[in-house]
Amino acid sequence: MCELLVGLPDVNVLAVDDVAGQPLEIRIETRTPRPCCEDCGVLATVKDRPHVVLVDLPAFGRPTRLCWRKFRWRCPNRVCGAGSWTEHAPTIGWPRLAMTDRAGRWVTAQVGRSGRTINEVAVELGTDWHTINDTVHAFGAPLIDDPNRIGQVHSLGLDETLFFRRGRWKRQRWATSIVDVGDGHLLDMVPGRNAAGPCAWLARRGQDWLDGIEYAALDLSGPYRKVFDTMVPDAVQVADPFHVQKLANQKLDEVRRRVQNQTCGHRGRKDDPLYRCRRLLTKADERLDDAGRTKLLGLLEAGDPHGEVRTAWHANYPALGGGVKGVSDRFVSFRGVGGGVGGCRGHGRVGRLRRASHVGRRRFVGLRCR
Repeated sequence: MCELLVGLPDVNVLAVDDVAGQPLEIRIETRTPRPCCEDCGVLATVKDRPHVVLVDLPAFGRPTRLCWRKFRWRCPNRVCGAGSWTEHAPTIGWPRLAMTDRAGRWVTAQVGRSGRTINEVAVELGTDWHTINDTVHAFGAPLIDDPNRIGQVHSLGLDETLFFRRGRWKRQRWATSIVDVGDGHLLDMVPGRNAAGPCAWLARRGQDWLDGIEYAALDLSGPYRKVFDTMVPDAVQVADPFHVQKLANQKLDEVRRRVQNQTCGHRGRKDDPLYRCRRLLTKADERLDDAGRTKLLGLLEAGDPHGEVRTAWHANYPALGGGVKGVSDRFVSFRGVGGGVGGCRGHGRVGRLRRASHVGRRRFVGLRCR
């Protein structure tokens, strides 16, 4: 009955120590037959009975320790060179780990699947941070190295993450996250935020796997665009609307400042019409109320004689109107950007807002003002 409560049917429960303020300690030993020497075949004798304390799962809401009284065997044959050896039971605990097997699997699932912090799990089990971290690394490494862990991906995304700051001067260390955008799963992380790491990772996947990628999500980063251009040139590149809108607002502001200097001969001042409407220009037409729309159109009429800023404003927000079938609404195709900016042709100098290059099915559209 005690063995069933412990959850290890092949052990003997020797004692349970319950000391107030201390983790619950369960003393066990294995029920293994007396082994024979692997070299000479003679029955081994007991040399020592060392105690190994392992962190186990909580019992009855209390931190628990499994005190394993091991058998250390030796060969009685004096002419045999086998010497002594210690028993191993992988169902109880792995060698050189301070946690039981079941506790190790549980903490790996808590950190890797549930997203809990190592410190949070360590506090719950009543142990230190390094014990949990070493266990997660030991149990998680085979899962990461499993070649069948990653299936076919149709929408792949890259993004950089500030991983940590190192050294006296707190130098930034970046990592690139490789994500399955369709399922929202993190596939892997590679050091740095250049093109070398992701290219090497994709090269290891094989050409058949790369041919299955239809959409490539990025944040307008030059190195990541190079990765997709090199490894998956036929994939449609898509971007987060935040970065697309940031770029569109930047180019719209450049048009506004250029027109301001050409019409007034100086930088924007608080009484200049284009300076007064700079905040209103960052809003789409459907987000303006009647008073805001009337104010914006009046200021553009007064400070934009050739309608260049107005046309750039109209070209700004259609960039977010085009989605990609099969890709999350959080991303927008560069083709949608091209559709919005393409309507500016024939509107004087603002026609130079559009710059497009086509490579097969891929299209990248940037915004540029003269």
